[in-house]
Amino acid sequence: MKIKGLRWWIVGLVCLATVINYIDRSALAIMWPDISKDLGMTKADYAIILNVFLVAYAVGQSLSGKMFDKIGTRLGFVISITVWGLATAIHAFARGVVSFSFFRVLLGLGEAGNWPGAVKSNAEWFPVKERAFAQGIFNSGAALGSIVAPPLIAIVWVMIGWKMTFVLLGLLGLVWIIPWWIVNKNVPAKHPWITEAEKEHILSGLNETKEADDKPGLSMTEILSKRESWAVLASRFFVEPIWWLFVGWMPIYLADVYGFNVKEIGFFAWVPYVGAALGSLSGGYYSGRLLINGASVDQARKKTIMVGCVIMFLGLVATILAGDTAVKFVAIVAFVLYGFQFVISNIQTIPSDLFSGKSVGSLAGLGGTVGIFSVIIMNFLVPVITEKFSYTPIFVMIALFVPLCIMSIYFFAKEIKPVDQED
Repeated sequence: MKIKGLRWWIVGLVCLATVINYIDRSALAIMWPDISKDLGMTKADYAIILNVFLVAYAVGQSLSGKMFDKIGTRLGFVISITVWGLATAIHAFARGVVSFSFFRVLLGLGEAGNWPGAVKSNAEWFPVKERAFAQGIFNSGAALGSIVAPPLIAIVWVMIGWKMTFVLLGLLGLVWIIPWWIVNKNVPAKHPWITEAEKEHILSGLNETKEADDKPGLSMTEILSKRESWAVLASRFFVEPIWWLFVGWMPIYLADVYGFNVKEIGFFAWVPYVGAALGSLSGGYYSGRLLINGASVDQARKKTIMVGCVIMFLGLVATILAGDTAVKFVAIVAFVLYGFQFVISNIQTIPSDLFSGKSVGSLAGLGGTVGIFSVIIMNFLVPVITEKFSYTPIFVMIALFVPLCIMSIYFFAKEIKPVDQED
């Protein structure tokens, strides 16, 4: 049996896993008003639980990157999604900060694998000119999950309460494993269902040779010795807090500033992620078109990242000046997240532009770790600053991160091109 366009089925399944990933991680924030009331917890408790999750998530990114490089994307995804699905389900047994934190550690370690795994999978299944668009499809799963999660979780919460909602959500990932294991039988060169035309299309467009693929991956010291690697690390340090501020704190913001309950959060919080979904696809498509029209990888990535950063910065300025009503605020955030996803699809693709084979997941994972530690710092600041002042200083801070993100790309990566095969 042969399947035309098999690579699109693979990235579609990875996108679906990302949808489930974001539904699972969003559940706590969306149901927090009810959970905190039921268990007597505060916003400071929420910050602790969120940061414990993020520490595990950050560590998990690097561990998962190495795991995916060692055992491959097929088994790597099965392990990751099994861990996070079971972790989501046992949230039903949480009784306070300690138990929630423990379960969030398990969730963070499992969910972390989704990102280096996706970068590695796209490097295996897509030629360079299609890779940013494939990454955009994958990243749109984060936005789609965030669109689906608020109304879905609110509806299920109304029907069965927060405890059983966690159990039901945890089962979603375990069901996903079935089609993944069936469809993703092997890498393109060895997959029995791939057509010869598609195999040739993929293999001829990779930026690696058979010899490079057979060699062991570079050590982390060797990866970090390449100046270009630091473009990935620094840019993710500055850009990640922008996404995570809204993912982690927007439901709390809507409750604090506009007095929303769980149901109202559920039917408002999804709106900005429509912009994010469009940004994921647009950023990947725009970069791909530049490459098709003759731009180098360096030119395509940098121009796309610059455009997205301008959009993001203007949106963040608008949150400070014009977000005086809930409707205006979620509309402006949609603009911000459009710019973020326009950018991040291309930043996440850079490890596969720089390295080949068994080094891609390692750099992608480390980049995720660095980015999440930046988010952790922000999360410690949010409850402190908002108690004394407002959310405005936080919005100012992340707006200043945008130019630092683009500057780090240009400073460290004089040219984005393969570096691990250089003498």
